[in-house]
Amino acid sequence: MNINETIKTPIITAVFTFTLCFTSTLALAENDPGAEEEHDEGHIELTQEQIKHAGINLSQVGSGNIREALPVYGVIKSNAEQVQSVSARFEGVIRSVNKKIGDHVTKGELLVTVEANESLKIYPVLSALNGVITKRNANIGEQTADRVLFVVEDFSTVWVDLSLFPKDVAKAVLGQAVKIKSANNPATGEGEIIYIAPQGNSANQATTVRVLLNNTNNLWKPGLFVNAEITLSEAAVSTVIQSEAVQLVEGETVIFVQGEEGFEPRTITLGRTDGETSEVLSGLNAGETYVVKNSFVLKSEMGKEDAEHGH
Repeated sequence: MNINETIKTPIITAVFTFTLCFTSTLALAENDPGAEEEHDEGHIELTQEQIKHAGINLSQVGSGNIREALPVYGVIKSNAEQVQSVSARFEGVIRSVNKKIGDHVTKGELLVTVEANESLKIYPVLSALNGVITKRNANIGEQTADRVLFVVEDFSTVWVDLSLFPKDVAKAVLGQAVKIKSANNPATGEGEIIYIAPQGNSANQATTVRVLLNNTNNLWKPGLFVNAEITLSEAAVSTVIQSEAVQLVEGETVIFVQGEEGFEPRTITLGRTDGETSEVLSGLNAGETYVVKNSFVLKSEMGKEDAEHGH
């Protein structure tokens, strides 16, 4: 071995040793999931596109009311104060019929023309309200006699007849707010009690309590059954959230809060609830943004991350 080889050998050994150590360090960093993501621990990051695709809806923590409600059942009925039974003013022969069942009519619109038996003059029979033709008993050439020719119903409002059993009747008061929920679809509405029957029904031992309900969107069809909640009292609460936001994670009550680093699972303590909103006793502050709808997506994502870190 010459002097040059003697000098080179220690240098090569040192370079090899440094390279081996650096490579090992990189390998350890790559295999340690917490090495580069330690600042994101406990947070779930999603892009705006991912949030939209998952159907995640957000809301802010704030004040609200917790309702004490009485659940009851009922049926939609026509508002009898908005029904017109149309008859001819003078007996005669029907000369023209302008409407059929299912047609929409406006107040003052022509329904039929009649030739009076005595005067032989033709006069119009008009609708007295806006609504829908639900019955027709008029054909050209027929005598009007004293029968009902048309029935016109205005469905912009409907009645909801609720059945209350004796133990609950005293809880109902005129003017009380009532929340109506369809038994067949997600539709909801709110009305108030306008009538409490003075007598009970001997067949089912229930008393009818009637609610006036807005129906301008035509969602509520007479004859269909509904669920209802009569509001008995309301309490103002400083911190409330939507109940559907709550998830159970490892036995703890959790909601997902949006922060700068993503969505954070937050353990909270709940108080009173009416099923739709819940009082928060601890774990949240007013003004914080939380996930209301589809929070289960984040719960699932959190489970995936835990599984990956476990391996």
